[in-house]
Amino acid sequence: MQDFNVTAYDVEGKVDYDKLIERFGIKPIDKSLESRIKKDAGELHFMIRRGIFFAQRDLDWLLGEYEKGNKFYLYTGLAPSGNMTIAHLIPFVFTKWLQERFGAEVYIQIPDEEKFLAKRDTSLTLEKVHELAEEAALNILALGFDLKKTKIFLDTEYAGFMYKQAVRVSKYITFSITKDAYGFGNDTNVGTLFYPTMQAVPAFMKSVQEGRNIPCLIPLGVDQDVHFRVARNAIEKLGYYKPAIMHAKFLPGLKGEPKMSSSDPETAIYLSDSPETVKKKVNKAITGQQATAELQKQLGGDPDKCSVCQYYRFLFEPDDTKLANIFDGERKGTLLAGEHKAALAKTINAFLEEHRKKKETLRGKLESVMLKG
Repeated sequence: MQDFNVTAYDVEGKVDYDKLIERFGIKPIDKSLESRIKKDAGELHFMIRRGIFFAQRDLDWLLGEYEKGNKFYLYTGLAPSGNMTIAHLIPFVFTKWLQERFGAEVYIQIPDEEKFLAKRDTSLTLEKVHELAEEAALNILALGFDLKKTKIFLDTEYAGFMYKQAVRVSKYITFSITKDAYGFGNDTNVGTLFYPTMQAVPAFMKSVQEGRNIPCLIPLGVDQDVHFRVARNAIEKLGYYKPAIMHAKFLPGLKGEPKMSSSDPETAIYLSDSPETVKKKVNKAITGQQATAELQKQLGGDPDKCSVCQYYRFLFEPDDTKLANIFDGERKGTLLAGEHKAALAKTINAFLEEHRKKKETLRGKLESVMLKG
């Protein structure tokens, strides 16, 4: 029996990322690749420096194409089933940086059919998913994407283009392949069986549109790798480049869960949470500190086990020197739980307040970046 399990729809147990690399057949982002990224981008994003984006498929090939002058485009996305959490932002924060450093176009897929088909909850109607999708699109754009180089699409609204390409992909993906990869059974509806082909299309859509092969890079959470393990060979058989992929680790839940889950309101921080709600949730967070303030001062704590420290590491403190000071305070016992949590809650609330302001300024501009037809 496996000590942990990672699928596209669930994460269980404490994830060993070295073992996950072996299971998924992916490769680590090693020092050689880091050096090439730094050379090509001019700097390293803090998520690479800290090993948050830790693995890859064909990244060396993609950088080689870029260095020859064959620029790549970026593809990522989000399947909405509820309000977005701060964990959902991680691949988008990184994708925005890639757009800036490489001058790349970004295609963001919002697969409105996926959660509608996969969720057994009949209250999640397609119309409700569309509402969630619009809010998700605004939340993503509010991170600062270049609107002139960014396109967003819902699968059901861009089906005129996507369906034809998905049909071509589907010819090379058997039921046996998807059954093994996703764990589909006899009770899986046929829409869910077909969905992986729609997920594959954006990985080569720009090549179709321009009539020539264009490299594609997909930043994603490592649990989503299965979609492209299934699709990459089919894409190649159609005559297009396999997409390169960069994989991110999971932001833990506030109470030590291996992954923050949007379905658990007690351990997730939503972008819609009020300042008071954020404070209450962070106050309940698990830290790496000792049982009492006196013991913490004497013995110090473990920042690697502290969800508060991890939130700074993953998202809320890009400055490595400042992050090191936070970790040292936890480790040496000079930073106590109350002030530690209060500081994080203040940081998160400041971020959310600014993010909401930016989001509201974009409401009238959303249609300009949407692909339909």
